[in-house]
Amino acid sequence: MATLKDIAQEANVSLATVSRVLNDDPTLSVKEETKRRIFEIAEKLEYRTTTAKRATVAKKQHQHIVALYNYKQEAEVADPYYLSIRHGIETQCEKLSIELTNCYDNQLDTGLSNVTGVVLVGRSNTKVINQVKKITDNICYVDFTDHAQPFDSVDIDLTRISKQVTDYFIKQGYQRIGFIGGQDSESTPDIREEAFAEYGSLKGVVKDQDIYRGDFTSSSGYELTKKMLKTGDYPSALFIASDSIAIGVLRAIHEHGLSIPEDIALISVNDIPTAKFTFPSLSTVRIHSEMMGVQSINLIIEKQRDDREIPIRLYVPGKLKLRGTTQ
Repeated sequence: MATLKDIAQEANVSLATVSRVLNDDPTLSVKEETKRRIFEIAEKLEYRTTTAKRATVAKKQHQHIVALYNYKQEAEVADPYYLSIRHGIETQCEKLSIELTNCYDNQLDTGLSNVTGVVLVGRSNTKVINQVKKITDNICYVDFTDHAQPFDSVDIDLTRISKQVTDYFIKQGYQRIGFIGGQDSESTPDIREEAFAEYGSLKGVVKDQDIYRGDFTSSSGYELTKKMLKTGDYPSALFIASDSIAIGVLRAIHEHGLSIPEDIALISVNDIPTAKFTFPSLSTVRIHSEMMGVQSINLIIEKQRDDREIPIRLYVPGKLKLRGTTQ
């Protein structure tokens, strides 16, 4: 009886590559020619396993995934972070020949049929979750994790990022650090703000008066910063919840006649494309948001393929990119 090793030797590839190809691993990146050669050799050697048969059947099944975003589509214009997540979802669906339906503002399209999985982008309320459960139990969160639900999730560790930025400023000698952020809804506190306030208070560098909250837009950052500067008593270092907010913050500080980072230093989150071209260029935490979208599709496919019941939580790492807004 033929083995994986026999196929690998004849195809001149690794044993792992043969195994992943025959199991239809969506995360594998190899040439189509290589995949075809492996399948041809496996057929010639009459290699058959339950897994291979299941993968063959799965390939023939029609896949229809719904991406349900908890924000209006206009938010993608104000913050490229959201656009990048959608791009990752769409790119992976196109790569795997998966039908995709995008729905915004937590509004499911009526008449959806043959749905094999749902990606929930952002936090969803109970009503929406119950609607989705009626369609499928193959559900994956992106940019949010709900440990009370048996859903897969692809998220970022905002708590760790908030602590990392705080620790960096402390090491640079700053004794007072402020926060300018946003909030999706009045009942939904931002994780960055919560983690920053708690950790910064323990470190003795954060006061309630130095926390400013609006929405995740440049105009909000601009208005909040003007309000902060008008007090005449403000911190010399700022943690900004997103690059989009930070662009407004930069403008307000410049208009006030202050120098960055000499008078006020700041670090934001996301590393959107324009972050390199602001003046000064933004120091920020790079979030691989497109990869978050890609991996959500991979989890949806893998769960259906393997009949997995245990939820998987993936955390995509962030990386601090120091540029002109820090010393």
